[in-house]
Amino acid sequence: MTTLVNLIVMLGMLAVVPLGLGLLGGPGAAALARLWPFAALPGALALWLPRGATATALAAVYAAATVALALLAPARLAHRRSLAPAELAALTALAAPSVAGLALVAERSGTELFGFDLDILALTVPHFHFAGFTAALVAGLVGRTVGDHPGQAAAAALSVPLGTLLVLGGYFVGDLAELVGAVVLTAGMWLTGLLTWRDVSRRAPDRLTGRLLLGSAAVLVATMLLALWWALGEATGLAHPTLTWMAATHGLGNALGFALCSLLAWRRLGPTAREELTR
Repeated sequence: MTTLVNLIVMLGMLAVVPLGLGLLGGPGAAALARLWPFAALPGALALWLPRGATATALAAVYAAATVALALLAPARLAHRRSLAPAELAALTALAAPSVAGLALVAERSGTELFGFDLDILALTVPHFHFAGFTAALVAGLVGRTVGDHPGQAAAAALSVPLGTLLVLGGYFVGDLAELVGAVVLTAGMWLTGLLTWRDVSRRAPDRLTGRLLLGSAAVLVATMLLALWWALGEATGLAHPTLTWMAATHGLGNALGFALCSLLAWRRLGPTAREELTR
């Protein structure tokens, strides 16, 4: 499982976050996107080294970049002065990787942070790159650009960040609270996928962009159903997939099928096409 999780995390560090920063906009995002590889490469190297001082130091470089990213959130809030659902989703996307950065430093140092074992900390890193950063970012993009169904778009933009925060809170409260978070997050992801399929993809400027959008929406049906199954099993004791199996299905599917395809599609849409969706 470790090798697969590390590869998924590397995709988040080296590709997903830089792509997402190009879509977020706002004060400092473009500059941080240009500097990001200088932090992401040490972070990626830290994944493959034995736990210890060197791996921890390299992880700390990446964690510092995630903190810098989180600090863009108050700057964005001051600049835009908005707490609209799409803006709340964008603020969540900016803040979420810092949770991953903290977990990475703790796991690479061999420290069971807040009582969580090292395996859970290792899985927290991809979760807050893909559920925390990418899902919130895409839900915010959908919420900002889909004008035909504003209520649904707002619900998607709100429920994805809320579900992510509830899952994080469930880490501390218990499995039942985490299940509630998984239900809210799944509802938001499915709604985001529905709006992407129904509204965004049909206005894609070319076939490849449309297929990327359709594929990213379709994969959420299966990957989030797996997330619900796992959370339900943890909360109730019912049979459910192992963490290794979840990494190979839910994790890999969300990383490649949802996150990468979504961000590539939204980059291909371009600002003009995104503005066109609001008309």
